[in-house]
Amino acid sequence: MSKRKVIGGTAILAVIVFAAIFGIMSLVDNAGKTTNQITAEQTVEELNRYVDKKVDVKKVEHPTKGTVDLEASSLQDELPEIGTYFYKVEGKGEVNIEIFSSPEKAGRETMKESSETDYNTWLVKVVEDFNKQGYTTSDGKTVSVSLRSISSGVMVDYIVSGKSVPDAITPSNECWISMLKAHGVTLTQETESLVRNVAGIVLNKETYNKITEKYGSVNLETIVEATINNEIAMGYTNPYASSAGINFLMSELLTFDSSNPLSEEAIANFQAFQANVPVVSYNTVQMQGAIDSGVLDAMILEYQGFANKPALRNYVFVPFGVRHDNPLYSIGDLSADKKEVMKLFVDFATSQEAQESAKEYGFDGHSDYVPEVRNADGNTLLDAQQLWKNKKDNGQEIVAVFIIDTSGSVDGAPLNAMKESLINAGQYINSENYVGLVTYNSDVTINLPIAKFDLNHRAYFNGEINGLSGAGGTRTFDAIAVGLQMLEQSKADHPDAKFMLFVLSDGNSDGSLEKVSPFIENLNVPIYTIGYNANIDALKKISQINEAASINADTDDIIYSLKNLFNAQM
Repeated sequence: MSKRKVIGGTAILAVIVFAAIFGIMSLVDNAGKTTNQITAEQTVEELNRYVDKKVDVKKVEHPTKGTVDLEASSLQDELPEIGTYFYKVEGKGEVNIEIFSSPEKAGRETMKESSETDYNTWLVKVVEDFNKQGYTTSDGKTVSVSLRSISSGVMVDYIVSGKSVPDAITPSNECWISMLKAHGVTLTQETESLVRNVAGIVLNKETYNKITEKYGSVNLETIVEATINNEIAMGYTNPYASSAGINFLMSELLTFDSSNPLSEEAIANFQAFQANVPVVSYNTVQMQGAIDSGVLDAMILEYQGFANKPALRNYVFVPFGVRHDNPLYSIGDLSADKKEVMKLFVDFATSQEAQESAKEYGFDGHSDYVPEVRNADGNTLLDAQQLWKNKKDNGQEIVAVFIIDTSGSVDGAPLNAMKESLINAGQYINSENYVGLVTYNSDVTINLPIAKFDLNHRAYFNGEINGLSGAGGTRTFDAIAVGLQMLEQSKADHPDAKFMLFVLSDGNSDGSLEKVSPFIENLNVPIYTIGYNANIDALKKISQINEAASINADTDDIIYSLKNLFNAQM
């Protein structure tokens, strides 16, 4: 045998022996670990290598301390001018009444026009048709109706603040009416229902069958019980902003204690439920993404929305709570002329022809559903919202890193808007949460390490944000990698926390999302993106990886939207 063959055989044997030893060591190292744990560890190793080799991370050694306004900003300050919510229909009559309507019947809130094929525009069509009829008052004045689309929770804030008070409102359900009355607003019911609808819990068929088999029936009570027992993954929307969300919260609390939904027993059960809720969504779009990806077994949705979503054809709809029959209430004391117009409009909108057309838009399903809980009084609903804010995380720590774009492309108005909205909305971040701050342009800088968001840290947070200016390139994805690394490093001190990133940017970037998307996906960190003068589609792609929300600051009322986002997540 030649010497070369002996050497070659020895080398091959050495490789085999090394591979065997390495395999045994790997088995020992990974003994008892799940595949997900191993994958996560490998991802962290790759993330650290990426940041160490590819990113030159700077640190602010002596951050600037700013001022903190201890008085919460007023609703007047938070809410944008009412013109942000364009007229869906603008009446031109000599006597005109203005109505605020919830979006499921008046179209997307900040869009100037809605297509007649949009399934959310039933009331737009009704108002347009009414204005064409040529009605007049008893003394011959021409009449009309103007319509704005505004989420029920937002319309309540406009009215309570006095910033914009219409002649009438039609929210999704009576919960918001009760809250307005608790604030001392004078309301008169013009009709109990403009169009009939219900809220429900949407479950995939496997989950529906599983609950049926164990509990005998599927309803709000058994779904809540199955969630508490960690048998299903349930999600719902923010009860400060969503009609279905406030309905679900109140119905759940009444299920726990029908005589006192804010009792110690109800609160304890609520916290047990929250412990097994993976998602409280900023909006329905975010929740839809979570159920599509399999993160959720069940979610809440109005029937009209469910009926118009072909992707949910294989799901089961289970009604719950109070009905969503879209009542119409006038505000204050209308003039005699406006009262006359109001009656004409109610008669027109509730006519057989208009109600038949509503069915084509998905309304009037489950018309025989009888509410399984009572509608609570306004003060109880307001207290329930506060309970939710304070107790929803069940003592679990929240750790978040804010990543702010300071590139040349955001300099000026976009960056100023970022700074103003983040500082103003920051008051809704719970002081028990932990927050870090990263900024980026051609470089990536850690302005603040992760620390409890107490008064001192918030002062540094405000100071660093106030001092930002824009210049240079846009290393968005490198900044995200640094933020992920900060979250991973914080796990030693906060092993059971919820981790998240917030990215404020115009959506432009030097580089490709593909280089960091495996880190985002494998570490399962939701990234909430807020776009300013932005490439919104690019930001949505980042948020969609782990079913987080994406907000467009150019079309949304940004401070109010951030308030609701932080209420839901922070």
